[in-house]
Parts: sequence; structure tokens; C-alpha cells
Amino acid sequence: MAKKITQKTKNAMPLQDAVARAHNFEEVALGYPIDLAVLEAQRCIQCKNYPCVAGCPVEIDIPKFILQVAERDFEGAFKTLIDRNVLPAICGRVCPQEEQCEVKCTLGVKFEPVAIGRIERFVADYASLLKFTDDTPPAPPTGHKVAVVGSGPAGLTVAADLAKMGHGVTIFEALHKAGGVLVYGIPEFRLPKAIVAGEIEALKRIGVEIKTNHVIGQTFTVDELFTELGYEAVFIATGAGLPTFPKIPGINLIGVYSANEYLTRSNLMKAYLFPVSDTPTIRGRNVAVIGGGNTAMDAVRTALRLGAENAYLVYRRTRQEMPARREEVEHAEEEGVKIMMLAAPTAILADERSRVRAMRCIRMELGEPDSSGRRSPVPQQGSEFDIDVDTVVFAIGQGANPLIRNTTPDLPMNKWGNILADDATGATQKPGVFAGGDIVTGGATVISAMGAGRKAARAIDRYLTNPSADGYSPTDV
Repeated sequence: MAKKITQKTKNAMPLQDAVARAHNFEEVALGYPIDLAVLEAQRCIQCKNYPCVAGCPVEIDIPKFILQVAERDFEGAFKTLIDRNVLPAICGRVCPQEEQCEVKCTLGVKFEPVAIGRIERFVADYASLLKFTDDTPPAPPTGHKVAVVGSGPAGLTVAADLAKMGHGVTIFEALHKAGGVLVYGIPEFRLPKAIVAGEIEALKRIGVEIKTNHVIGQTFTVDELFTELGYEAVFIATGAGLPTFPKIPGINLIGVYSANEYLTRSNLMKAYLFPVSDTPTIRGRNVAVIGGGNTAMDAVRTALRLGAENAYLVYRRTRQEMPARREEVEHAEEEGVKIMMLAAPTAILADERSRVRAMRCIRMELGEPDSSGRRSPVPQQGSEFDIDVDTVVFAIGQGANPLIRNTTPDLPMNKWGNILADDATGATQKPGVFAGGDIVTGGATVISAMGAGRKAARAIDRYLTNPSADGYSPTDV
């Protein structure tokens, strides 16, 4: 007999007050308390086909861990999660579940889907509070060595999976802290850095070695990881960190930033704590952020918290086409962000000291859909207007850092500098080299990068232990 539906809507996430949070960097979403998590888990109807699992890039047994929460078996739920997801506290906070597992939820056909991400976060936080750990021992050592370039979501996932398989794994991270985009890109108020540090410490406990301040392409090349350091396979997960700027006048003025720099200064280098932190802060009074994705939302909400009197988000399409998560847009508006739709910058205007004094924009209207399926913005001639600003932040996409490309000439890449790798295995045409995450796909989500890391770990294990199995070859791309 089908379970009777008693609650048609999700239980709301407790939040920090909007006025208060706009002026601090404490976490916005406070998390479900125990009883609310159990109540939400009890909304799951435990349907037969489990479509939610098909929507999860890392293949979590979602119905099982939700049932365990409904039955208050929180340690069991944690073990179910950690069996497939090495970063549950992170994914529960920043993954777009509404576009992946939750969109496939059977309950969501007629009502609101189960809040899978919120329950996942609860389980991870509860496990941290009670110090639950993954006590599954790794497989016996195989003697094989793998180098992982980059410590973002893809790199952390492939490293964890390979370590559990018994392989020796070393992560090489260019920056002074591990975590990649999780530490330099996502603000403290959305993903506290202590949580990232905790997840990384868990990887160290299973034997993953992490070397920071190692820039592959300078400290060592990819080839030198094989020839000088003796690694048998290399997984490249360097992400998409090269900023993109439009070709408009004034782009080099003082006060113009990429979202990458703007967020890195605040998140990784703790500029928001200046002068306690050594990093000078970027405190604009009137800040415009260009873009409509989650990075743009992070930047404009950071601007508010750094003291901006006016924080504008300028987006060339409408809310319907905006790629940012809906809840992030709602949180931004609640906090006081001014969203300007159907507008795009045409020039940055300077004062007498070559600093930003204003941004000239033009009104847009939507035309026919482009390759992404979104309607293309078309400028309306004669509709220019100026916004008085002193800081402009561009969050309009990022490309691949050319360092690996320039030092590994036999590694095939596409015209944008992304590594060409097989979707199912991460294998490239360079023997022993695998790749995954944003360096392959361009900017995407944390969980999709983790999914790529999981697939690559299986392929690397097969490459190391039985390369001829099933006719597999790392050059089959």
C-alpha cells in the first residue's frame, strides 16, 4: 500500500535574519534541527523505482539514508552517505539538488519534492557534532602511486576513492590551502571554511597526502610527475580559474575586478577580517556585479557584507534565464541586493585618478534562443544609461588556466583550453593521464565534478591493476 501523503510542501530551512546577515559572514542557512529533519525525511514515500538515485552524480542511496533519518538512525544514515559521498556537509550546502536528485523525486510530480539536500546537510552536521567517522578500512596497499593535480571537488573525490582502493595518492595544490573552489570561490556565509577543512582532514586519515604550494606546470610538469616522482597515473582537476572580461572601454580601470580575484581575496585570504587579516579588503560604496550565476550572487552578497551602500546585480537576460539557484537569488533580494534585469555594460567610466566612477549600460530585449537554449539578449539602440559605481566585478564565466596546456603539448585540448577526456572514464589520449571536473567541462557544479572524479577513480584503478580488462585502454577517447 502506498504511503499516505500528510505534508505536501518542504519544511522551511531556518535562516539568519536578512537584515542581520547582510552585515556578517556567518552562515545564512542554519540547518534543520533533529525533529524537523525527521519530519522532512518522513515525507519520502519510498517509491519502488528510486528515480532520485539516477539524478545523483555520485550515486548515493538516497532512499536508504532518508529512511534511516526518518527512523532516527543518524549514524546509519551517515554511513550510507559517506559510502558514496566523501563531502556530504559540502554537498548538502552548495549542490543544486533542485536540478538533480530532487527534480526526479516522485513526490515532486504533484507536490514539493523531499528536501534531500537539507537532510544530507543535517546528517553530515550531526555526524560532525557527535564525531561519527567512516570506520571502513581501506583495501590493502597495492603499491601503485597516483598524482592528483588540484584539490577541488573532483580532485578530492578521486583521491578518496583511490585511497580506499589501496593506492597511494598525493594531491598537488597550487594555493596555500586545499579545497580549490570550495575555499577560494564560495563565501563563508554559504560554506564555512571549517567544514571544508574537516572534510579534508577525513581524507588525510585514510592516507591521502596533500602538498600545497605546488604549481604543476612550474614546480613540476605533468611529465615530471611520471619521470622524476614515479607516479603511474595522473588525474588533472585544475578547474576553471581563468577570468573572462568583456571587450569594452575602461576594463583596466582601478576598481574593476574579476569575481575570481574578488572572492579569493575575501574567502581564502580573509580580507573581510582586515586588519586582523593581512589582506587589504575591497570596500566599494557602490558595487556592480555583472552576471547571473551563483558566482555573481556570491560576489554581490559579499559586497554587501563588506559594507556597500548599494550592491547591484546587472544581468542581460531575465530572472527566468538566470542560472543561479533560486534560493540564492531570493536570499540576495532579502538582504538588499538590487537586481537589474535586461541590462549589459558597454563601458566603464573613469574619474581624474583613473578610478571607476560609473558604468554605462544598455537595455536589452530577448530574441531567439541560443545554443544554451536561453533566449539571446539583443541591445536596444538609444537606451544607454549610467550607474554611479566605484567598483565593478565581472562574473561572466571562467576559462582554463593555460599553464598545463603550455607545459604538456601532447595533451589534447579543445579550442577553449579544456582537456579532451572520455565522459565515462576521464581518460585522455596521453597514456596514464586522466582529467575531470571544470577543466574538462568548463564551469559546472560541485557534484558534477565529484561525479567525474568517481568515474575516473574506477578507470584509474583498472588502468593500474588490469589495463587490458574488457579491452580498456586509456587512449580510447
